[in-house]
This record gives sequence, C-alpha cells and structure tokens, in this order.
Amino acid sequence: MNRIFQRLLSCLFFALLGAGILFTASGCGKKGPPVPPTKDVDIPAAPTDLKYTLKDRDMTLTWTCASLQDQEHGPKVEGFEVFMATKPLDGCQGCPFMFKSLGVVPMPRKSFIYTLDQELHYYFRVRTLGHDDIKSKVSETLYIEFP
Repeated sequence: MNRIFQRLLSCLFFALLGAGILFTASGCGKKGPPVPPTKDVDIPAAPTDLKYTLKDRDMTLTWTCASLQDQEHGPKVEGFEVFMATKPLDGCQGCPFMFKSLGVVPMPRKSFIYTLDQELHYYFRVRTLGHDDIKSKVSETLYIEFP
C-alpha cells in the first residue's frame, strides 16, 4: 500500500510540475494593444520620386504618393513621416547608419524643409501614414552630399 501511495504522489507531483511549466512558459512574447487585421488595399503606397532643392543650406525635400490619387476608395492618407541618417564625409565606406524620424508632415503637404550642415553625407526616406496607425513601406533612399 505504501508503494502505491508513493507512485500516486510522484505522478501527482509530475502532473503539477508539468502544468506549472505549461502555464508559465506558454506566453506569446511581446504584449501590446490589439491591432485590427489589415488588407493590402488598406496599406497606403510608399512615397516615390523623392527630389530635393537647395537654397544656401536649406534643403527642401519633395515627393509624390500614388495613394493620393484615389482617396475616395483607396487607403486614407493622413500624413508622411520623414527619416534621416547622416555620416561624415571622411567616414568609413560600408559602415552602418541608423535612420531617425525627423517628424510628421500632415496632409496635404508633400514637402519638408531641413537645414543641412557641411561635411556630411545625408540619407532621406519618407513613409506614408494612414488611418489607424497603418504605415506604408519606406521610400527609396535619397542621398545628398553637402560639401
């Protein structure tokens, strides 16, 4: 009888241990607010045709966006987020650089003004912002070398 009790106790112990591991290790990772599912038609197109003009040290960045053609039936565009990365002119070739957000340009503007410093390589990208925090892919990178 004592042997049966020991087996029963060890089975109960392993069952509780397994249940404890199952409940503590079954988390799905990063938690956040729920996000509604999106369809491809809800995602705005990335900006294209990035161009710049210089007047002294002031650079004006402009772009076009295909999603603006059909605001009635296509994704709703609320603005554009501008990103920039810099590297010194004498910096190493192939070294990585990080883009940082410079801010949001609200609709209907499609331009951004920034004052450049000398002796830097500048890299700019733009992303379209839609309703409900839906974002497009980033645009192609525009490279500017300011002597």
